[in-house]
Amino acid sequence: MPSYPHPIIAREGWPFLAVFILVAALVHFFVGKWAAFPVWLLAIFALQFFRDPQRKLDSEDPNDVITPADGRVIVVEETTDPYRNIPALKISVFMNVFNVHSQRSPVNGTVNEIRYFPGAFVNAALAKASLENERNAMLMKMDGGAEITVVQIAGLVARRILCYAKVGDHLNVGERYGFIRFGSRLDVYLPPRSATRFRPARPCWPPSSPYGLIGALCHAPIAP
Repeated sequence: MPSYPHPIIAREGWPFLAVFILVAALVHFFVGKWAAFPVWLLAIFALQFFRDPQRKLDSEDPNDVITPADGRVIVVEETTDPYRNIPALKISVFMNVFNVHSQRSPVNGTVNEIRYFPGAFVNAALAKASLENERNAMLMKMDGGAEITVVQIAGLVARRILCYAKVGDHLNVGERYGFIRFGSRLDVYLPPRSATRFRPARPCWPPSSPYGLIGALCHAPIAP
């Protein structure tokens, strides 16, 4: 998959920013600054929403699984991976409109399968969003042999899931592979013996060092 240059503002947001700034400038010039004020606010919102800083990883452990997105852990539970129909440890990360919305590969591994499901747009924080909302599941095999599933899920106002990875692509841990616009969720299904370091309500990035380690979700076992 082609490398992403991380231009600070995600390329997915360039059209939105261009439109908001152009409209705001026109309204400001022809009508006045107070009439343009709401449009300038939309432009500022788009600017913060589409920020896309590069993340640097400290861990070199081939078994580490990092969070695929900034946000807040809302689910940690033993369940069944519905895409493989096998037992799994499920960890869900919710992204509100103030989080960075690019997705990164949680592991070093190969994409074995990608499945897209059209669906509803209920609040992504709800449990039913995992199986009812529009979603895109990426089934991966880690370099060590363990298998995981990463699912992009649209939210209440999210209407576009973007996945740039293709079947057969090898992704490095932390490599950018997708984007979801305007609030969403990521579900990660790991081998059931994985030891998670996260609990519900915990942020998925170090608040004191936003450019440091994103945060290991678990320590996934090597498959025999």
